[in-house]
Formats: sequence, C-alpha cells, structure tokens
Amino acid sequence: MSARSAAPQSAAEPPPPPSSTPSSTPSSTPGEPGTAPWTGAWVQERLDIALRTSEAPLGVQLDELVGLAVRRNPRRAHLLVSLVLGKHVPTDPVLVHGSGLLLGRLAAARLASPAGAPHPVDLPGGELLRQALHGVQGSAARLVEHARTPAGAVPDGVVVLGYAETATALGHAVADALDVPYLHSTRRAVPGMRQLGSFQEEHSHATSHLLLPEHPAAFTRPGPLVLVDDELSTGRTALNTITALHRATPRSHYVIAALVDLRSAADRERMARVAGELGARIDLVALAAGAVDTPSDVLERGAALVREIEAELSAAPAADAQRARGEVTRVDLGWPSGLREGGRHGFTRADRGRFAAALPVLAERLADAAGPGARRVHVLGFEELMQAPFRLAGELGAVLATRSGGDEITVACSGTTRSPVLAVPEAGYAIRSALTFPAHDDPSDGPGPRFAYNLTSAAGESRFDTVVLVVDDAGDTDELWSASGLVSRLAEIAPRVLVVTVPAHRPRPLPEPLRGPRFGSYRPDDVAWLLTDLSPVDLEAPTEEREEAIQSGGAHYAESLPVEFQPDAAYQALFTATLASSATRMARAVGLVTEQVLALRGSEAVLVSLARAGTPVGVLMRRWAQLVHGLELPHYAVSIVRGKGIDEVALAYLAAHHDPATVMFVDGWTGKGAITRELAASVQAANAALGADFAADLAVLADTGRCVELFGTREDYLIPSACLNSTVSGLVSRTVLNDALIGPGDFHGAKFYADLADSDVSAAFVDAVAAQFAGVRDEVLAALPGHLASDRTPTWSGWAAVEAVSREYGIGDVNLVKPGVGETTRVLLRRVPWKVLVRADAADELGHIRLLADQRGVEVVEVPDLPYSAIGLIHPRFTRGATGTDGTAATAGAGG
Repeated sequence: MSARSAAPQSAAEPPPPPSSTPSSTPSSTPGEPGTAPWTGAWVQERLDIALRTSEAPLGVQLDELVGLAVRRNPRRAHLLVSLVLGKHVPTDPVLVHGSGLLLGRLAAARLASPAGAPHPVDLPGGELLRQALHGVQGSAARLVEHARTPAGAVPDGVVVLGYAETATALGHAVADALDVPYLHSTRRAVPGMRQLGSFQEEHSHATSHLLLPEHPAAFTRPGPLVLVDDELSTGRTALNTITALHRATPRSHYVIAALVDLRSAADRERMARVAGELGARIDLVALAAGAVDTPSDVLERGAALVREIEAELSAAPAADAQRARGEVTRVDLGWPSGLREGGRHGFTRADRGRFAAALPVLAERLADAAGPGARRVHVLGFEELMQAPFRLAGELGAVLATRSGGDEITVACSGTTRSPVLAVPEAGYAIRSALTFPAHDDPSDGPGPRFAYNLTSAAGESRFDTVVLVVDDAGDTDELWSASGLVSRLAEIAPRVLVVTVPAHRPRPLPEPLRGPRFGSYRPDDVAWLLTDLSPVDLEAPTEEREEAIQSGGAHYAESLPVEFQPDAAYQALFTATLASSATRMARAVGLVTEQVLALRGSEAVLVSLARAGTPVGVLMRRWAQLVHGLELPHYAVSIVRGKGIDEVALAYLAAHHDPATVMFVDGWTGKGAITRELAASVQAANAALGADFAADLAVLADTGRCVELFGTREDYLIPSACLNSTVSGLVSRTVLNDALIGPGDFHGAKFYADLADSDVSAAFVDAVAAQFAGVRDEVLAALPGHLASDRTPTWSGWAAVEAVSREYGIGDVNLVKPGVGETTRVLLRRVPWKVLVRADAADELGHIRLLADQRGVEVVEVPDLPYSAIGLIHPRFTRGATGTDGTAATAGAGG
C-alpha cells in the first residue's frame, strides 16, 4: 500500500547531476504523474527568461525546485511556482513539510556557526529531497526524519517570523525544526489588538503586513530572529522587516531563510550595508541560489503575452456546462478547544505539542468522513491558513494508506491565493487551470477575486475524487457558500467536496490591573494588583469547616477564604512594639535584597510580588529603589496557588507590557520551600504556553528554608507583616481560584476589605520601615559586595527538617507542618492549629506566637536545637495524608 502525492518529476527519471545551468531533465506538470517538459519551459521560451543556479548547498538546482508562470501584476512579469511549497499547485504534504524542516535545519546550522562561515551544506538531505521530487516511494517521509535531526545547537531566545500569505506553513516548519516560538505576519486586522509592527512587501499583489502576537514578549526579546519566505528576489521585504523591528528591539543576529535566493550582487551589497548600519549580523540560508535572467522589456512582453493568451482563451469553445455537480458535505472534526490553527497570533512550543498530539485523531475523523471511496484526495487551505490543512493532509494520507487494502492513495495539498496568475493549459507551464471566486473573509484590504490553481487537468477534467476545503470560521461566510463562491466552484470540478471549518484563534483582551484606592489601601503607584475583584462575593467560611473540607479532599484551599482574624488590643499593641523594635533590621534586609535584584536585573527591573505576603515586601523594595537610587520600578502583585501554579493570565499581562527577562518575583519569606518549587514548575509551564522566558528567580526578605539565592537574611525572626492578615497587606484578602468565579481569561481573584479601614496599618508598616532606609543605606551598600561573593547556594535544609518533624510527630503529611515564625503565625491566624514547636532561645521573637497560642488553647512545646525559631503544626484530625481536590497535598499557599 502507498500514500503519495503526484510527483513533480517522474520516479523513473534519475536525478540530474549538479550544474550551474538549467536542468533539461523531464519533469511533470506539478501534481500530475508522468514525464513532461520542465514547468518553466513555456515561459522561458516566450519571455526569454532563464534560471541560473549559482549555489546548490543541497546539490539541487533551481529548476528542480520551481517552475514558471506569468503574473497579472504590472510590477512583476513572472511568478516562480515552487514545487515544494504547496501554495499554488497540488503537492505532497509530506514533501512540503520535509522541505520546510530541511530549510530549518540549514537555519539551525547557520545560527550555530560563527560570522563569516560558509553557507551550510546538506547533501544527504538534498538527495532525499531530490528523490521525493521524483516520487521515489517513502523518500518524503525519510526526508522528514532526516530534517528533524538537529544540525546545530539553537541559541537561547531564537524566534521565527514567517510571511503571509505564501510562507505561513513554511515558517511553521522552520520553527518546528528549531523548536522555537513562531509568528507569521497577517493581512487580517483584529480590532483591539496592539500591533507589534507592520511593513510593506513592495512587489506583492497585497503589500501590507501586520504583526499581531498575542504575547509580544516572545517576539521582543533580543535573541536571534529567523525570517522565513518562499523566495528572496531582492531582499527588500526582509530588510524592511529587520529595520522596522530593530528600531523596537535591537538584535545582534538575523537569519533570513528562503527556499530560493535570487538576489543580485547589488542586492547582496545592500544587505551587507544595512547590516553594518544596524550593527547586526544578517545571514541567509536557502535550498538553492541563483538568478532569473530577464530581458529589459520583460514587463511589457509579459503584459502583451497576458493579453494574447486571454484573447485566445476567450475565443475558444465554451466548456460543457452540463457536468454534474459534486456532493457538498460539512464535516465537524471536533477541533479541540484552545488548539491554535496557525501562527497568526503566535505559536509556542506548547502549541506545537498540542497540535502534534491532536493531528492523528483529527485525521482519523477526516478519513471517516471521506469514506472508503477516497483515493485521490486534495486538501485545500485558505490563504494564510496553510499549516493546519497541510499537516492534516499529511496525516490523512497515512490513515487512508492504512485503510486502503493495498490500493494506491494520492493526497495532495495547496492553498487559495490572492495572486492573479495567467492559467495556460499547455505542457511546460506551471499553472494549467484556475478557479476564480470572490473573497469570503471580509479582508481589511478590501474585497477582490481569489484563486485556486491546478485543481483540474489541462483539459479541464477533475483530478481528484474528493476535495477537502479547510477554512477558519472567519472565512466561513455567506460569500463562501454563494452561487459564485468557492464551495460552489469546487462542486463544479470535484465529485465530492468536504468543508471543514476550524475555529480561528481569537486572543482574549487582557484584563487591566486594580489599583488603590478603588482596590486596596496602598497608593496607586505602590502596586498594581493583577487580580479580579471579588469583594461582593461571600467566600468566607469558618476555619474548622474549611480545614475539614481541605483535608478531606472536598475542596481546594483557594476556592474559599478564612474569616479574617481581627486582633484584640493586646495583640495590636504587640504588633506595634514588634514593628518599632524590628524596623531597622527589616530595613537592612529590604535594602540588601533590593540591591541584589538591581545587580541582577538592572535599573529596568520589574518587581512582581506573590500576593499577598510578598506585597508589603515588594512595596518596600520599590520604596528603597526610589529613595536610594531615584528609580521608579514597576511593581505588581500576582497570585500563585499551591497545586495550581502561578496565574498565567497575569504573566501574559506582564509579557505584553514588559520584557520578561526584567521580572523578579518577590515574596516575604520561605518556609520549607514549597512555593519556591511551585513557582519554578509553574513558570516553566507558563513560559511554554506563552512563548516567554520568565526566570523563576525568587527574592525574599527572609530565606529561613534556605531554598533561594536572593534574600535579605536567613534568620528566622518575626517579620511584623506576618502578625496580621489583610490589615497589613493593603486590606486585600488571600487570593482565590474558584472556577465558578474565575474564567479562562481572568486574573485570579481576591477581596478588598474596605470595611476594615479603621484597623488598617498597611501604610504605617511601610512608612515605619522606609523611615530607616537613610540610616542603613551606607551599611547595606558596604555589605553588598561581601554578600554577593558569599556562598548563597540553596541547601533545602528546611525541607529536610520538616520531613523529620512530620515523621517524629506522626503527621504523615509535610504540608501540615509550617516552619518559621511567619508560617507559624499564619497557622494560628487562619488554620486549625494542633501544636506549636518553639526554640527556647528564640523567646524574644515569639511573644505574639505565645499570645495567639494562649488565645486559641494551643500547646506550645519547647524543642532544643529546632532549626527554626518556631514551627506550627496543623491539626491532622480530619484525615491523615489528605489531599486537595487536584490531587496535591492540601495546604495553604503563598500570599498570606
């Protein structure tokens, strides 16, 4: 059994040897078997155009990769019709993908090579490509496997940009080979989306390109940029793009990847000159390079030829209008929710994995719809929508071959286009037939005719028993189904037409931050809360009721809130005394950790506190940078939920407004390090989803768990903000992640307790510590070099200590053990405490803990050599080793 597309060259013909002149090897009309003249011969003869190969890094000649047609375009007389792109003529989808991967392999080699190195060579890949062009059985699949093998280590931060409409699937394949984020330009404007940039393609039929990434940060990093196009005629479009993007994000290295490179010597000099002006390296890779030699009057001769051929065709007898119309069927593939159909708004590694996993299932469903009679199938994409149809076509071929019982299966792919090309039903010409139909997607540049080429033979006969049209829902309009629309035109030429509509990815508008005084009691410039305001919602539950639900697995801790503890006068007095006695020590720690962040992230640092315990610390760090260095650092508060991870919508907001490389996460303290681990894992997952490069570095005031490198101190002493809940954290609750209240595009939630304003000490706390900055400034700056030079490697000794305590007290769940003064305080404030372990020599730090324990009737046990000043044990009476609803151990998370 076999699955192949009709090959551009006969399998019986041996591949021609490399040469610098056009090959005379017979080739078939694109998509049709059998030998025939080269598909550029007709244009070559009539317009005196010749292809010349000057560089063949694969051993493949230009005329093996392209044919020629005549454009209906006053700016360009001819069109290079690629035999491996799959845009204008039906092509084996596996060959299309393999050719793009091969180009990506060359790009990888160029990225890994030093400046000035010669163009990468891949003769084994070229031989496989040539065999695939000749239709040698299985060669296209072997090409894909070869091209997937990395040709060099890809540097960090590489992104790929493809050009609409022709190179969208090609760019996907290059990005697949490099396994990096991908974006293609688009001509479809999206209201409300911020443009990363725009540029002009001067020779194109449709010249304007927009860049509309959903997550711009992936494409505004300073890493190498790979630009992908099907052909490079002069290089002006690529240089226009590089110049425009370089103004916003200067890069040191650009690689232009094209199937064929046709630049003149003057064009190459221009590219070198622009590189020098930008102070950047600009390299180029291509499957073949050379020139199209044309006479000086080629535009006039091309226009005259168009008039002549159109007159001849109009005088020819009309085709038989009695042909039976094909059957049209809509097919619902059950496209998975959230699966991107392409890279119009970005395509990340995570998208790539989801797409690859979904393809086999989608192909099986499409094969079911096509039925057992499908033997010659064409999958037709829609303008920029090429990736999904082409990859689906490749998988469909494999499925149909498995089901065929040994019969030969032909699956080809191509796309509709805006390019008006003269169709000539002659041997030796690339575009043999054309379907014309009106635009059906309300394009931003206005309506106009659209085209699909070579779906019928030169004689006008149907070449396929089944045509699968794949459109996105933006293109599934009344015009598509009108009497002159594309579906009707396809039904004129194919016995069966299957119409598959996939949902176009529509980026959700990101929510806006909350600021005081509308939300929270901090000044508006102190912090922007990336949270959803749930203030009107009744979320509080009695502490014991919550604890039982959490430990029994009936609810996740973040779905509700504890009742806010309100301190009595004695406890409030203790807070005030503790703040007065510790303000200077805290100021030193704030200064030291802030200076470390500035040393690591620079003056463009963005502070992102883990709400809510990190928020007061982030406010203080911002004040230090402001008072000591005159810097106005942006400061945000985001939610992280144990077992659920960090808020990805909040990270998407940060990526849209800041360089992720400048972000530093901030928290109050570390206990055993659970949130440090949660942050690392969830940031890694978010980076894959967003195509961003956030670092999971965590800066804390006190690293009592010894699990981070950026800290103000590792002493376990009382941070006064741990004494209270919302009244020392801007009157904001712990964060909430409840699916009934938080939608997919929402920030995690929290409440603003405005009714507690009379008890609020948030500003007083910050002001008291900040008042000490001037006095400790010189001391901190003098201590900084020694601190940076010291061994700050995390030992995770806190985690080991917690495991030992869990075993000793028979708890069986480390998440019910809360080490450190701050964590112990929170156990007493909002959980069901069982015991409190204290170190006898830490009495000065523990007055508030003894007071809370006495108020709640909790036993305090003095333990010699305890590695923390205090450890709080949550009562394990509900269940032993209980887990939360997500399967993780139930516990309170970060954020106070």
